[in-house]
Amino acid sequence: MPQPIEMIGGIDTHTDAHQAAVDTIGRHLATEAFPTTPEGYRRLLAWLRSHDQVLTVGMAGTGSYRAEPVS
Repeated sequence: MPQPIEMIGGIDTHTDAHQAAVDTIGRHLATEAFPTTPEGYRRLLAWLRSHDQVLTVGMAGTGSYRAEPVS
């Protein structure tokens, strides 16, 4: 059975949408934008989880873009 590919996620925060990306070391795999709403955050999390094993996620500063909890 093949080993899962370990991914790294990144999120660039903006007012109306956050841009998310996943990659392996040195290889960009996918990018997608998600609205800054509770449903958008749930979709972003599901999207990240759909890419094998995400080890860590880095996020740009969220101080002015009202980061909201996801339930």
